[in-house]
Amino acid sequence: MTTTAKQSTTPGSTDGTEDAAYAPEPAPRLDWASLVPDVYKAMVRLDAAARKGLDPKLLELVKIRASQLNQCAFCLDMHSKDALAAGESVERIVQLAAWEESPHFYTERELAAIELTEAVTVLTDGFVPDEVYRRAAARFGEAELAQLVAAITVINAWNRFGVTCRLTPGHYRPGQRH
Repeated sequence: MTTTAKQSTTPGSTDGTEDAAYAPEPAPRLDWASLVPDVYKAMVRLDAAARKGLDPKLLELVKIRASQLNQCAFCLDMHSKDALAAGESVERIVQLAAWEESPHFYTERELAAIELTEAVTVLTDGFVPDEVYRRAAARFGEAELAQLVAAITVINAWNRFGVTCRLTPGHYRPGQRH
């Protein structure tokens, strides 16, 4: 893997001029997927198993929110694009960062899933609060709740790979997956 930075020009620029250049694009630290392909393949299988039966738009909202909290730019890029491709609105994706101040953009199920995502992702108190869990359990059946917890756990694992290895956002195409 190369360690040189790539200079980006203004999006849409066709002449390659750098009069409105963005900051250089850093190279990823580590190509972990190539170095531990069995782990990568296991993560892909785990991701596929965790998403079964969950609404694709809800799943992408959960993945975006966890990625915001974990500051994983690579996953934010991926899941925002996948959410848009699944029919999610730009407005709801943008408001997700401030969902507590704009709950009217989301259904009660989505709010419960987003709140659970935060509790599982942050774990600042060392546990998921009972009230957060009860709200999620009231909106999801046990099997679906188990899938949701699995999906939240998996995106947090992906985020940790992305952040640690500094995977570069901006090149993902919807549906490409990991």
